Amino acid sequence: MVRASFALLGPLLVTGCKKDLFVYEVDPVELGQFDGDKDREKSNQEFAAILHANLFQTALSPGDLYEIDQCIQSIGDKQLAREVIISNFMNKPGVMIPSDSVMHTDVDAFIIATYNRFLVRNPTEAEKTWFRNMIEADPNVTPELIYFSFALSEEYLFY
Repeated sequence: MVRASFALLGPLLVTGCKKDLFVYEVDPVELGQFDGDKDREKSNQEFAAILHANLFQTALSPGDLYEIDQCIQSIGDKQLAREVIISNFMNKPGVMIPSDSVMHTDVDAFIIATYNRFLVRNPTEAEKTWFRNMIEADPNVTPELIYFSFALSEEYLFY
């Protein structure tokens, strides 16, 4: 009886325990942080001129541009100088920043427009999701804060 059951189960065990081997071919993908292939830092004048154009949709006068460049050079700390310039620009009349209600009406459109305006590219799905979650989770997030953060971002400093 044992022999009969082994005779029946033996071939089943040998064939049933075979491992099927699958080979999946995947194209190699190089992973890295997307920075828009920007590798040249903006000069002080380029930063000020582009920031002014982003916030006011107009060109900065050569005289104002020269004064801002002198201000950045006199402060010495570029990061601090940029923060002061951004703050001063955002407090000037005529700055074009969407209202909170516009931002909250269509968060995805706001995010895409902000990326296009400041970084001259579309956001990735991960970036869009992160910003959407942040905006929807925190009622204190304003378009001004988001514009300020974009203007201070590493990617914005390069072209």
